[in-house]
Amino acid sequence: MRNGEPPARKVLLEVKGLRKHFPIRRGLLQRTIGQVKAVDGVSCSLNEGETLSLVGESGCGKTTTSRCILRALNPTSGQVLLTDNGEVVDVARVPKERLRPLRRQMQMIFQDPFASLNPRMTLLDIVGEPLLVHGEGNAQARTDRVVELLRLVGLRPEYLRR
Repeated sequence: MRNGEPPARKVLLEVKGLRKHFPIRRGLLQRTIGQVKAVDGVSCSLNEGETLSLVGESGCGKTTTSRCILRALNPTSGQVLLTDNGEVVDVARVPKERLRPLRRQMQMIFQDPFASLNPRMTLLDIVGEPLLVHGEGNAQARTDRVVELLRLVGLRPEYLRR
């Protein structure tokens, strides 16, 4: 700590100048006559121990930005730099076969809780599902990890079965 400042946190994700433009096509030959600039110059960073939220009006590009970061959509330009085991990887340019292991480190939670959260599932099921999908440990190891995550965000482990 220097001059009362907290120690610098490790940068996990850095987005620089992210753009996603969709072509407008018209006519019999479907010629491109313009572009919709869905995302135009988004930059942000996410440090270790932080959570990143995209907030804005409907139609402002939150979901498109998220999909470009995850590479569910290929960005038109920009960089999506992810720290992977000490190596900085540009997710926007990495070959498709290398994406799956990188995606295990990222998650997008949609803004509509009724569409993204199943009310029939417990908190253990919902939070533990990504761990199960990616083959992380046995049932007890997943439960222990979910308890750890709940405590990390200020929720009591007693909520696990709710």
